[in-house]
Amino acid sequence: MRGRIAVGITLIVLSAWATGCKKQIDTAEFKSAINNSFAGRHECVWPEPVKLPAEVDTSKDEKTRYYDALLDAGLLVRGTAEKKRFLVGSKQVNQYDLSDKGHSAWTPDPNQPGYGNFCFGHFNVTAVDSAVPNDPSNPTQYTVTYRYEVEGIPTWASTPETMRTFPKIAADTSIQTATATLIKGTNEGWAVVPPAQPAP
Repeated sequence: MRGRIAVGITLIVLSAWATGCKKQIDTAEFKSAINNSFAGRHECVWPEPVKLPAEVDTSKDEKTRYYDALLDAGLLVRGTAEKKRFLVGSKQVNQYDLSDKGHSAWTPDPNQPGYGNFCFGHFNVTAVDSAVPNDPSNPTQYTVTYRYEVEGIPTWASTPETMRTFPKIAADTSIQTATATLIKGTNEGWAVVPPAQPAP
């Protein structure tokens, strides 16, 4: 009986020793690495920069509703202009340009003068749900599932009209889930490869 107890105690001690020796992964490091990969990236209303001022033919151009939503949010002002057409005179169109409020929210494109976008926040990881080593015998690369949200959403981006017109904004106001692959560098710590790209 004593022999069985001794064996049982030995197994418990060995199990505890093995667990203690096994290196625990700090998910805060994963969280920090993914957030670092998001640095300098912002969510914007258009997928590509647009040019302002913009002339829009309200009878043909479906982009009118986007400009009107931003007009309602106070970021644009609207006027009228005459657009010349080849051989058939001219036609009146709406002209949209930045308002005073719009200037402060506008992010100019450094590569295209006159182009830019309205950006409304940045990605932030809120939790790491799981971290699985791709090779358990050499745990230097992990597949990490995490939750994220967009922080810093301004008032103009959270109006009902803006959120209806730009569904991307509505999606970004909720917690979402994504996956990233992280690799352990020699001295730099954990890094995302390739950079984390949350699904739209």
